[in-house]
Amino acid sequence: QVQLVESGGGLVQAGDSLRLSCAASGRTFSSYAMGWFRQAPGKEREFVAAVSRSGTSTYYADSVKGRFTISRDNAKNTVYLQMNTLKPEDTAVYYCAAFTTYSPGRLSTSAESYRFWGRGNQVTVSS
Repeated sequence: QVQLVESGGGLVQAGDSLRLSCAASGRTFSSYAMGWFRQAPGKEREFVAAVSRSGTSTYYADSVKGRFTISRDNAKNTVYLQMNTLKPEDTAVYYCAAFTTYSPGRLSTSAESYRFWGRGNQVTVSS
């Protein structure tokens, strides 16, 4: 079991930057592949970014590619989402998620792959 707690959200203006953090409990953080998802009002939850347990593989949704960067620090049990050049359409609740895997390079863009979820963190981008 792992518990995930997101932080770092808030209200910003278009063009600004934010960094989300997701702190994980437990001693086996390095065995989890991690992902970020988001859900805007009235819309379904969507994939944003993923990172493998080793941190060597990453993947991004087209809508954030080139603006967002996912990274992890296994020594700190934390995964980050650096969000630059934010747009109003990035407004959503952002969720951190995790699943265990034996493969160091595996990651997933599917929410169904993820077993553990944080409670979410609001990001609001004003125009």
